[in-house]
Amino acid sequence: MDNVSQITMLTLSGLNVTANYRFILFGLTVLCYCVILLVNMTIIVTVIVDKSLHEPMYIFLCNLCINGLYGTAGFYPKFLNDLLTSTFIISHAGCLLQGFVLHSSACADFSFLALMAYDRYVAICRPLVYHSVMTKQRIGVLAFVAWLLPFFLLLLSTVTSTSRLCGSNIPKIYCVNFLISNLACSDSIAKYIIPAFSYSFYVGHAGFVVWTYIYMIKTCLKSKENMNRFMQTCIPHVFSVTIFAVTLLFDLIYMRFGSKDLSQHVQNFMSMEFLLFPPLINPLIYGFKLSKIRKRIQHFICGKSF
Repeated sequence: MDNVSQITMLTLSGLNVTANYRFILFGLTVLCYCVILLVNMTIIVTVIVDKSLHEPMYIFLCNLCINGLYGTAGFYPKFLNDLLTSTFIISHAGCLLQGFVLHSSACADFSFLALMAYDRYVAICRPLVYHSVMTKQRIGVLAFVAWLLPFFLLLLSTVTSTSRLCGSNIPKIYCVNFLISNLACSDSIAKYIIPAFSYSFYVGHAGFVVWTYIYMIKTCLKSKENMNRFMQTCIPHVFSVTIFAVTLLFDLIYMRFGSKDLSQHVQNFMSMEFLLFPPLINPLIYGFKLSKIRKRIQHFICGKSF
């Protein structure tokens, strides 16, 4: 038992297949990460600097982009470092930290997407009370809760993954709490209850988003003005929710129920999808589609007045 308790380093075996082309992959990853940093920082700085964008939708969008940077920071620096080394290892504590960052970021994404759906629901379905409902104080509280809840839930989940380990192999390119807990020497009911509660909680978020859109579409069908507003501000949100949900579900479903016969290259790509597409595409969608943000960015770049 003493030998078992001494396992402190884990191996990310999903990286083994990258040995032959790791420098090419390193270059592409650096490029992708730089673009992610650029597009998200552009949205964040634009919203912070321009007071006319200090509205609920843009504030939640700014938080969504901040969360994108937070989540990708938990993966890309470590991944880039691994590509330059021949041993793909991580400490147990480091693995827990990476799992915490990636999971809490994914949950916070769902929270902010749900808040953005709620904001659009109030704006379109209850326009007369919009300003009394979406006050600065309420926006601050909602944003705070959207950050706090994922941190709290994932802290509980991470604590349940700190048991003594009987294995050291993580068959992915990053750490996941589910896989870490599978290496534990003993089982715990908390290992199943806390993740089940978290999944149910955020499935509820998804159900809430669907419910708001059902009501918004019903309302918009009665008014051309509302339909124009829906097309302008809600279509980017629909794309964001769809891209995030699909990429995350692919990875979660495969990790738990997928066949081991699938190529490791494909498995790695599926693992990276939610860390690549949402943080890259979300700022681009909103930057191009929302005219106020697009004009402010054009003003900063070209020095033109609008």
